[in-house]
Amino acid sequence: MLAPERHELILRSLRRHGRLRVAELVAELGVSAITVRRDLAELDAAGLLRRVHGGAIGTSTAGAVSHSSQLTLGIVVPSATSYYSEVIRGAEAMADRYGARLVLGVSSYDATIEKERVDRVLGIGVAGLLISTALGDGDADKLGSWLDDVDVPVVLMERAFGFPHTAREYDHVRTDHAYGAILALRHFAKLGHRRIAINLQATVTAYWLRLGIEQAASTMDVDLYISPTDLPVQGEDPAQIDAFLAECESFGTRAALVHSDEHAARLVERAMERGLRVPDDLAVIAYNDVTAALAVVPLTAVSPPKLALGETACEHLIRKINSRPAAVQHLSLLPDLRVRASCGAGVRAAVS
Repeated sequence: MLAPERHELILRSLRRHGRLRVAELVAELGVSAITVRRDLAELDAAGLLRRVHGGAIGTSTAGAVSHSSQLTLGIVVPSATSYYSEVIRGAEAMADRYGARLVLGVSSYDATIEKERVDRVLGIGVAGLLISTALGDGDADKLGSWLDDVDVPVVLMERAFGFPHTAREYDHVRTDHAYGAILALRHFAKLGHRRIAINLQATVTAYWLRLGIEQAASTMDVDLYISPTDLPVQGEDPAQIDAFLAECESFGTRAALVHSDEHAARLVERAMERGLRVPDDLAVIAYNDVTAALAVVPLTAVSPPKLALGETACEHLIRKINSRPAAVQHLSLLPDLRVRASCGAGVRAAVS
């Protein structure tokens, strides 16, 4: 069956029932769900119907809905605290500016919970979805097909999934963390450090930081040591910190890039307990800037633009909803370096 024939049958069914579901059209037309969604998208673009979660409604119904209800957007993130609290705040501020509201779902980095949260926000009829998935880009092969089944516009935050891991390309807004790692290492180099220790936690962000570190290793005149040691945070046994400090001494470095700022703050405390001077004996740059300024020695930190990321992603989603179809866009935001006492505040080296 050719596309024009399918389109005519879809519109005829819509006039008869007032609302269509993808699953029912698959059975009625004998084609795949992907084909049905493509047909609905083409008819939506032509102004002949309005796509909604799971199917479509007539344009007169859509007009009544849009005039009688506030634009509602779903936002699903791994956490509502620390890093993502600012992302949420930025998205909420932008939604308010457009007279929209957000419905929040938190996955706690659990893929099963995530699908439940996504289904829940989609079930209330949101017009679009902002999502930072529980799985990061390094685990894209484990994502599965569920994201491709979402029938409203989607904008990924801090993720960059695409072919071959998904059946379609997604708009995304993400921080260029690889650039952030290079920014920190460049700052160390400008201060004369040529041997630098690096400690990364097992996070989604670490995937991108490693890419930046690899690029720096091949282009900068520095020797880098990536520590295998897991650093503890406040109140935990300092043995692992002592092990990392021993690694730094063995490597012959007085500079350390530590992800995250919470771990870097504890490292500085322990180093001082052992009689080291920060930054004279050990200069520290933290990756992330949630609490870095509050450390016992304020931490120089790479600061991802979390607030701007939430604002940008939300505005992009709203524009995508209002002007579908639109070209898929991949947006990268650059972090900056906040120079404080733990590395370079007295020197004020130029940082770009």
